[in-house]
Amino acid sequence: MTLSRAEKKLLLDLARTTIRTVLDGGSHEHVTVDEGKLTPALREQRGVFVTLHKDHDLRGCIGYILPMLPLWRAVVENARNAAFGDPRFAPLKPDEFERIDIEISVLTVPDTIKDISEFRVGIDGIILKKGFHQAVFLPQVAPEQGWDAQTTLKYLSMKAGLPPNGWASGAVFETFQAEVFGEADLEGVSA
Repeated sequence: MTLSRAEKKLLLDLARTTIRTVLDGGSHEHVTVDEGKLTPALREQRGVFVTLHKDHDLRGCIGYILPMLPLWRAVVENARNAAFGDPRFAPLKPDEFERIDIEISVLTVPDTIKDISEFRVGIDGIILKKGFHQAVFLPQVAPEQGWDAQTTLKYLSMKAGLPPNGWASGAVFETFQAEVFGEADLEGVSA
């Protein structure tokens, strides 16, 4: 399913409103959408990640790989989580709000691949599972970093807490695709 420009704009506005609401002392749970604007696509349960960049550097990224909530509600939850709950970063401060750019990745349901050669850099997101170790990269991560498949797998292994070559034996891989869009992509579009 492809989202319309208006649906994308609504989701990005919702993410920004959520972050502003929490910065102002409110709760993300009170952020709502006019029922008339909730299209079937926005009501569908989807996996989604919200990514924040500040001055082109990662500032937070959290999401759900599997569908857990209606898309609009998952964006609200993960906008809050990316801004205030990513353990790699301090919670977002009010003076950073105007400097962040928001990006949303709406995911397909992951499928197990039989052979790692099926992984397509820049098209597929990838999940590595090995024992109690697990890690994920969204489809845009490898191209943004300039990684090929082998380099992606090395960093994915390390992200999962494994040695750099830990992916090479005994790991299970799943891939998924994402519809990725950000505020810069939709300037001038109204929801």
